[in-house]
Amino acid sequence: MALVHFYEKPGCANNARQKQMLRKAGHELIVHDLLATPWRAGELRQFFGDRPVAEWFNRAAPRIKSGEVVPESMDAEEAIALMLSDPLLIRRPLMRVGERREAGFDPESVRVWIGLGSNRQTADADPESCRRPHPCPPLEDSADE
Repeated sequence: MALVHFYEKPGCANNARQKQMLRKAGHELIVHDLLATPWRAGELRQFFGDRPVAEWFNRAAPRIKSGEVVPESMDAEEAIALMLSDPLLIRRPLMRVGERREAGFDPESVRVWIGLGSNRQTADADPESCRRPHPCPPLEDSADE
């Protein structure tokens, strides 16, 4: 099984479910605080590969939900600069196994990449969508899920 570096927002219910799925599939996790990690532009950029810039963002971030930040209107350089100044904008989780890096948690992609087993939980719920009717409790003045 894989050794997964898993970058999360501490206290995020989605990230907790995702970690549980990975552990049930036999993976070992090294968990990092996404918000406290001292990111550099080039390092962060590697997690997004060739995805469109708009897919790099956490759609539940308050600045996106309010319309202050419009991911579809940005280029890669602008997006990375914004994320470095406000890590709540980064799509979660970020995962690294060896040299490969990924953003977000699509169960089928993870299954193909490192294996996820036949965990019923992966079929029952979208592990990127928050099931809470309200955002997670604030964490250092953050209010997104």
